[in-house]
Amino acid sequence: MNLAAKDIRHNLGRFVLTTLGIGLLLMIVMGMGGIYRGLIQEATLLVERIGADLWVVQGNTRGPFAEVSRIPASLEDRARAVPGVAHARRFVSHTIQREHRGRPLRIVVQGLAWPEDRGDWIPLVAGRSLRQAHYELIADQSLGLALGETLRLGRNGYTVVGLTRGMVGSGGDGLGFFAVADAQDIQFDQPGEALRLEREARRARLEANDLGRLQPGLSDRAAGPAGGVPALAPPQVSAVMLTVTPGTDPAAVAATISRWPDVTVYSRQQQMDLLLSGMVDKAKRQLGLFRVLLIIISTIILALIIYTLTLDKIHDIALLKLMGARNRVIIGLIVQQSLLIGALGYALAWWLGTFAFPKFPRLVVIETPDLVQLAVIVFAISVASSLLGIARAMRVEPNEVLS
Repeated sequence: MNLAAKDIRHNLGRFVLTTLGIGLLLMIVMGMGGIYRGLIQEATLLVERIGADLWVVQGNTRGPFAEVSRIPASLEDRARAVPGVAHARRFVSHTIQREHRGRPLRIVVQGLAWPEDRGDWIPLVAGRSLRQAHYELIADQSLGLALGETLRLGRNGYTVVGLTRGMVGSGGDGLGFFAVADAQDIQFDQPGEALRLEREARRARLEANDLGRLQPGLSDRAAGPAGGVPALAPPQVSAVMLTVTPGTDPAAVAATISRWPDVTVYSRQQQMDLLLSGMVDKAKRQLGLFRVLLIIISTIILALIIYTLTLDKIHDIALLKLMGARNRVIIGLIVQQSLLIGALGYALAWWLGTFAFPKFPRLVVIETPDLVQLAVIVFAISVASSLLGIARAMRVEPNEVLS
C-alpha cells in the first residue's frame, strides 16, 4: 500500500485545505503573468492592427503613445510626395471621460482618416464601417453602447453604426472610432461662453494694434469663428502614418523624411518598443516582484505544512525505522505528498482561472509557455518544500517509538 496515500486519507481535511490555499496562491501567480501578457497585447494592439510601416511624429518626441505629439495636418500631403510612399493617413487619438446614462464613460477617441480609412480593417461583431464623414462611430463592446444608440459628445451626437470586441487602448479603456474631423471636434470642443470670450479677446488685441485702428473692418473678422481667421492654423494631428509601396525599403523612406527638421520618424517595431519600454515597463517590474513574492510565500506555506505533517508522523517514522524500512521509503513518503499537493494545487489554479480571469477588468492572456514555466516552478517548490520535512525525518531514531 502506498504510504503517502494512506497518510493523506488519515489527514484528509488538512490536505484539502492546504491544496486549496496553494491553488489560490498559484492562481494569483498565474493571473499576474496573464495580466502582464494582457498589458503587452493591449499596448501594442492598435499599432499592430493599423499596420502602418512608418510613424511620422513631432520632432524630438517619442510619438503619440509616449507623450504629446503635435504636427500640422498638411504634413500628410508632404509625406505623399515622398518616393516610395503608397498611403499617408492622419492619426488622432485621445482619451475622454463623460457621463452617460448616469455612469462615467471613458473612451479612447480614435480618428480615422476619412475617406481613405473608413474602418474596414476593424474586426466587427455587429454593424458596419463608417459611411459618412461626420456623426458616426464604431464602438468597442466594453463601452456598453448599443448598436444604433446616439452618444452625445460636445454639441454633436454620434450614432453607433458598428461594434467591435477586444479593441482597447493601452490603459484598458474601450476604443471609439470616429472620422478624424469628428475626433478633432471632440478634442477641441469648448463651451459657448469660452468661445465668445476668446473672440472678444481677439477683437481687443486687434483694436489695440495699429493695424486694427487703420482697418476697422478687420475687427468683424477677428470676432468670427477661428476657421475664418487666416492667421490661425487648423487643428493639429498627433501623427501621420505611412504605408510604403510593395518592394520599397521602409528604412530608405524613413531616411528621406528624417532629413526634415520638424519631424521624427519611427518604424512600426520602434513604435512598439517605445510603448513596451515606457508605460508597460514599470507595470512589468511591479507584477514580476509580486509574482516572486507569492512564489516565496507558497514555498514557505507548503514547507510548513509538510513539516507539520512530518511531525505528526514522528512515531510512525520511528516505527518504520525500527522495522527496517530504508530511508528512501520515508523520503518517498514526504516527497510524494509534497508533489501531490503541488500538482493538485496547480490543476485547481488552472481550473479556477478559466472561470475567474475572463471576469477581470483588464485583459488576462494565459499562454502555453507560461503554463509550462509555472508547472516547472511548482515542481521545484514542491521538492524544495519537502526538504525541511525530510531533514526532520532523518533525525528520528528508531527508539523514539518507545517514548
